[in-house]
Amino acid sequence: MSTATQNIDHYLRSFTEFQQQAAEDEPGWLGRLREAALARFLETGFPTTRDEDWRFTNVSVIARTPFAWAGRKASGVSQAALGSWRIQNSAAQLVFVDGRWVPGLSALAGLGKGVTLSGLKDQIGKQPELVEAHLGRYVDIRRDPFPALNTAFAEDGAFVHLRRGTVLAEPIHLLFVSTAGETPRMIHPRNLLVVEEESQATVLEEYVSLAGGAVLSNGVTELVAGESAHVVHYMIVREPQDAFHISTLRIEQGRSAAVASHSLLLGGGLVRNNVHPVLGGEGGECLINGLFVGDGHQHLDNYMLVEHARPHSSSRQFYNGILDGHAHGVFHGRIVVHKDAQKTDAKQTNRNLLLSDEAQIDTKPQLEIYADDVKCTHGATIGQMDENSLFYLRSRGIDRVAARRLLLSAFASECLARMPADAARAHAGQLIHQHLLSLANSPSQGSAELSQPAERTWEEVG
Repeated sequence: MSTATQNIDHYLRSFTEFQQQAAEDEPGWLGRLREAALARFLETGFPTTRDEDWRFTNVSVIARTPFAWAGRKASGVSQAALGSWRIQNSAAQLVFVDGRWVPGLSALAGLGKGVTLSGLKDQIGKQPELVEAHLGRYVDIRRDPFPALNTAFAEDGAFVHLRRGTVLAEPIHLLFVSTAGETPRMIHPRNLLVVEEESQATVLEEYVSLAGGAVLSNGVTELVAGESAHVVHYMIVREPQDAFHISTLRIEQGRSAAVASHSLLLGGGLVRNNVHPVLGGEGGECLINGLFVGDGHQHLDNYMLVEHARPHSSSRQFYNGILDGHAHGVFHGRIVVHKDAQKTDAKQTNRNLLLSDEAQIDTKPQLEIYADDVKCTHGATIGQMDENSLFYLRSRGIDRVAARRLLLSAFASECLARMPADAARAHAGQLIHQHLLSLANSPSQGSAELSQPAERTWEEVG
């Protein structure tokens, strides 16, 4: 029996232990949802590079590692330990330690009427019918084994509910903190965000760590945007380079709903960021915007699937990557226009900057169009730091580090400029500035910076 097969059996044993504790206080429908998800995961196992959606990302190291369920231990995290991760001027902050909500570390005061914030487990106990109406209804466990594994082991996460016409001017901060363990551990946060008709909200989902160690953070967020709702979602990953992070954001949009997804990948050893919006209502709008910055031996994979299901919808995808050292980046973007989605307007752009000869990027923009009255474009570029621009800045008395930082900041600022001006953007901008300053100060890992820019570009119009 192979190691991977043995570890699949390990998840079955872990699930049995988990279910014995979870079954004490959860409704029957949730237990059935878990069992169906586990059966699907055991049927398929982990994805391999033979699967087209995982062609550029090898997760065999995850398959070989016997990750254990983190259990229900006390958090042991103090308020002081979280001080540097607080966001000024946020509407509220929910703190999760090893996947479990810790009310004593969270700040929920001053939200007013129309907003419900809590841990998902707590909400299942209070309003199971509301959670049942949405949980697991959108993410496709048959498509990807990781959401199936999450559904099987999901115990807690964030629950955000805005009733019709509610407007939040400041962001909700969801902070997920992992702690050190003696053995490899797995955490499966499950978030449900329901924004009803004509409501507005910004939700920032952030993953950090108090210590190193082998941790698999496998999160799933289901975001439901009702008719004419406006939602901005941030995903920020800045875990250590020995961490594994898989995240799946599934967006369901109603008529005339506008949703923006902003991803910022700065940490993690092996990271997979899945974003899957379905524009299921006529006149919907979606923006998918992201920046991924890698060095060392990081592997940062971005998989985007945008489905246009109804007429007169529009989507924009803009992803920029900066890679140094031996880092490996992936952008796989798919736009699917269904036959009923006439008058679709979709655009997809991926730009990548390689700072060393050893850095690598695989980019695959893709269109699938089944309607005949649409406007769709996609394209990608791969290049190196512009030697002429660097020389110009240095000839004006700017030192090498400052010149590199200016050029990197200009490249990254394209993504920052698409974010609305609020506390969430200020937080993202500060993180980008700090990360690029560190990257600019590091010695060049290869000769890419000194050579002529070699750029590949392509664009297809459908």
